Amino acid sequence: MADEKSTGSPPISQRLMSLDALRGFDMFWIIGAEDLFHALDKISNTGVARVMANQLDHEDWEGFHFYDLIFPLFVFIVGVSLVFSLGKTIETAGRSAAVGRVIRRGVILFVLGIFYYGGFSHDWPNIRLMGVLNRIALCYLFAGLIFCCFRLKGLLAVCIALLAGYWALLTYVRFPDVRPVPGGSQTICRETGFTNVAQLNLASTNLISGVFIKGVNVAHYVDQKYLPGMKWDGTWDPEGLLSTLPAIGTCLLGVFAGLLLKNQSIEDRHKVHYLLFVGLAAVLLGHLWGLQFPVIKKIWTSSYVLVTGGYSAMLLGFFFLVVDVWKYQKWCQPFVWIGMNSITVYMANNIISFDRLGLRLAGGDVRKFFDHAVTTGFGDLVVALVGLGLGVLLCHFLYRKKVFLRL
Repeated sequence: MADEKSTGSPPISQRLMSLDALRGFDMFWIIGAEDLFHALDKISNTGVARVMANQLDHEDWEGFHFYDLIFPLFVFIVGVSLVFSLGKTIETAGRSAAVGRVIRRGVILFVLGIFYYGGFSHDWPNIRLMGVLNRIALCYLFAGLIFCCFRLKGLLAVCIALLAGYWALLTYVRFPDVRPVPGGSQTICRETGFTNVAQLNLASTNLISGVFIKGVNVAHYVDQKYLPGMKWDGTWDPEGLLSTLPAIGTCLLGVFAGLLLKNQSIEDRHKVHYLLFVGLAAVLLGHLWGLQFPVIKKIWTSSYVLVTGGYSAMLLGFFFLVVDVWKYQKWCQPFVWIGMNSITVYMANNIISFDRLGLRLAGGDVRKFFDHAVTTGFGDLVVALVGLGLGVLLCHFLYRKKVFLRL
């Protein structure tokens, strides 16, 4: 892992190219690849295209789509990466140096997260303190510190405690029914009209537990009561306070995968088997747990951790097998360019927006021309290709110049 600008990088042969490629594959969807499939859906209007486009939208609440894997996959990769980076730091500079590195980089990434959502361009309390980068920062910070302090058994104990403890909190802890009409069916979020906590009945004496309604659960109650600043969904935040705990568990699952890959006493083909079979078992266990503790991204349920962690492990196993074991590497070069500068391209997409650049270059009459000359929706496809292409070209340029800002 490296967050600062560097003028060089270890030769790619000394790195796990599969890890960089998987990180780039993950970011590929964020910087615009999903728009390609939404455009294809407009063009073809067939069942396959519709299913794929649907999978590239987040599930509204309970359930799981492919796009709900993108964020936890990145957190999982952070865990894999820190095993190699912090392990090397501990070996060469000592444990205290590794702890200092974790704290420094965690703070820098957290500040970048505040900047990503507008920084101080808004007056308080309209400043968001908990977002995507902020969650990644906290996961890296705490998982990194745990990695520095515990061996494998301790890491396992902490991970189990986080997932089981979060389940117990959301299942058994009683909290006030914050809905204006106690027991009413309406959910509490920006989309349904509740834009601030003053609209909620936080003083309700009607205590409930084991509820997983949008805006009416322990995790969102903690946000409503204690999270300062702007909340993404009006009265709560999908990257809120309490749900950060199981997200740290996601990062620790990545740590376990990293420890496996780093273990020189295990043959590479056996590492692939472990990643695939343990990943599949985690997905099945997560869905089974989901019968009682639903798979919900916006409160990062423990069942969601297992499902996404399992899929992440299987993807890592596939990439490791193809890229680092079989040495089929040319096909994944664009993913490597993106993966080596994941934080850079994420921030750049926020500041300059590849979607907007695509529209500036291929929108308006250009898009209309392709819609009329080819078929309806083809103009959107061209716009998406231009925007995505610009993002990939930026990453290629930085890669060639050996300028890296990544996690």
